[in-house]
Amino acid sequence: MKASQLRKGTVVGINGAAYRVRDVDTQTPSARGANTLYRVRLTGIGSGHNMEQTFKSNDFLEELNVERRAVTFLYADQENYHFMDAQSYEQHSLHVDQIEDQKEWLVENMEGLSAQMLEGQLVALELPTTVELDIVETAPVIKGATATNRNKPATLTNRRVVLVPEYMAPGDRVRINTDTGKFMARVR
Repeated sequence: MKASQLRKGTVVGINGAAYRVRDVDTQTPSARGANTLYRVRLTGIGSGHNMEQTFKSNDFLEELNVERRAVTFLYADQENYHFMDAQSYEQHSLHVDQIEDQKEWLVENMEGLSAQMLEGQLVALELPTTVELDIVETAPVIKGATATNRNKPATLTNRRVVLVPEYMAPGDRVRINTDTGKFMARVR
């Protein structure tokens, strides 16, 4: 796989070890003939070791064969997040450090998740692009708020605070983009 094809969540082999791509930054030089550079942040699978490397667009990396399985989030304890395979009902767990910014979107009994399995072991989790959550707390609805395009902070069931339109009230269900953490729509 070329470095230009790397995406967040891809599992690659570097020097005989498996790494999961956490983030990819693209740098396009202004000089003619210069290669586009990709600064990639990686996390070692199993070791949890963080690494940052820069690749040129035509550098090749070994893509590891990862099996994707549908899982349900069951619960979290002090150190691990526990998931159940939707087909085999096997339980797998990921350490808190392995899911970093994804854990804030997980709600008990949440379905629609995709697990990346490498040699029978859960190595990474893919969230759906959107999640639907309820508003638990927000400022009161303001009369005439539908005519304006202003936002107010609202606390969701996962304790995350997002900006929502002023006409939203506690108990309303909203769709949130898991990549940006922003309000997308009201769910009726």
